[in-house]
Amino acid sequence: MADWQPGPGEGGGFRRRRRLRIRLREGSRLNRLPARSLLPNILTTLALCSGLTSIRFALEGKFELAVAAIMLAGLFDGMDGRVARLLKGTSRFGAELDSLSDFLSFGVAPVVLLYLWALQDFSGLGWIAAMSHAVCCALRLARFNVAIDDPDKPVWASNFFTGVPSPAGAGLVLLPVVLSFSLGDVPFRSPYLVSVVAIGVAFLMVSRLPTPSFKRIKIHRDWVLPTLVFVGIGTAVALSYPWQVLGAMILAYALTIPFGPWSYKRAERRAAERAAADVVVAEETPKV
Repeated sequence: MADWQPGPGEGGGFRRRRRLRIRLREGSRLNRLPARSLLPNILTTLALCSGLTSIRFALEGKFELAVAAIMLAGLFDGMDGRVARLLKGTSRFGAELDSLSDFLSFGVAPVVLLYLWALQDFSGLGWIAAMSHAVCCALRLARFNVAIDDPDKPVWASNFFTGVPSPAGAGLVLLPVVLSFSLGDVPFRSPYLVSVVAIGVAFLMVSRLPTPSFKRIKIHRDWVLPTLVFVGIGTAVALSYPWQVLGAMILAYALTIPFGPWSYKRAERRAAERAAADVVVAEETPKV
């Protein structure tokens, strides 16, 4: 039996129905998102929920739990971008969601905690100090989103942030709170000290100061085992003395900030030297 062919009056309708079925199949495939693009957004949502939970704990006066929730948000925030790049699931939607989550978790939640902890009785100056951190965090995130699309940014510059990133800013501004948990409220609960720290960190976030990103740290094979031992011991110490270890980590990061411009200039100088060497090699290579 010969294959069926559309009759003279059926060809147009047959082709239209076939094109319609093809479009429906293609649309069905387009409406399905791979799981790898969903996992980073789940982590970002968990960070957002942690920031909201921190505000709840602060309103209830549970300041230790509030700080812990912000630190947990920082953990999720550090994971989502790396997971997205690993699974090749980056998207513009994920980037926008991450910025909104960062603003709430590291811009709003810390200042709500600080205001209720030490600044609410400091007249209007306490609110100004708290608000300056939130506003500068929003400006810093907006500048970061614009810089993502900069095609002229050199590769080596990705090892540095412009200004203090918002998660690190949250840790720095909460340093008086963390130190008070292990050393007592005096003098760390002073509204004058907290206000100076909040305003200082706010300016660091919107500054042009290059700070290390620690994203591309590579460990030599010979140091893998000692690193794992150090991580194991550090975890045990952190579980036994959480606030002391957290305070030491924040102070250690603060000490790296003054070395940021020096490291940036050195990386820039090395990149210029490599570019000049490549030009010399290209000029000396004989043309065939």
